[in-house]
Amino acid sequence: MEQIQSQYPTVGSLTNDKRVAFYRKTYTHLALAVLLFILVEMIFFQIPALLEFALSLTQGWLWLLMLGGFMLVTNYAEKMALNSHDMNKQYLALLIYVVAEAFIFIPLILMGMMYAGDGGLEILNQAAVITLSLFVGLSAVVLLSKKDFSFLRSILTIGFFIALGLIVTGVLFGFDLGLWFSVGMVVLAAGAILYQTSNMVHKYSEDQYVAASLGLFASLMLLFWYILSILSRE
Repeated sequence: MEQIQSQYPTVGSLTNDKRVAFYRKTYTHLALAVLLFILVEMIFFQIPALLEFALSLTQGWLWLLMLGGFMLVTNYAEKMALNSHDMNKQYLALLIYVVAEAFIFIPLILMGMMYAGDGGLEILNQAAVITLSLFVGLSAVVLLSKKDFSFLRSILTIGFFIALGLIVTGVLFGFDLGLWFSVGMVVLAAGAILYQTSNMVHKYSEDQYVAASLGLFASLMLLFWYILSILSRE
């Protein structure tokens, strides 16, 4: 373990210039991942058959299969990026994750736009602005305070298992989890952003800025999902 740490020192142990360069690369790749997500989503929305297929997976147990498949794919991508110092593997993992996110967002965006009618695009813009504002604020808390939020890992793990259990129960017994579930998930996503931003400093090495951007992207999209869900209910 000591050999690995000496070979791949964490970002927090680097000089200030190298840390700043790492942060710049990480957030640049995060921005590119968001732009790629938007581009892929736009392409998906030009394929009616794909939209119908995605909507068909929101019914009953099919939605559980879709969530299960999404979790398998994204967990595979996260592990590929986190455990690799090969840039090609990190880029591949980020690409897989972005495409998977774009696909699972199809039903939510469609339902939000149908529910809001002409205000659908406005809701998307509002959700994006709120998400970005919260993300920037939470990231600033970590980077300015330099506090290690790794203690949140166990809390987040328990929270996500409880949330998954509620989702499965809701699908099996046919009840809506309601507004407060989405609010709780926003809080959980905020904790994930603190945790992932802290990881960027204390867990990743200098050559893992793509992997770090994937972790941040995952938390950012989780926050966006539930903020959009809340706004779509109003």
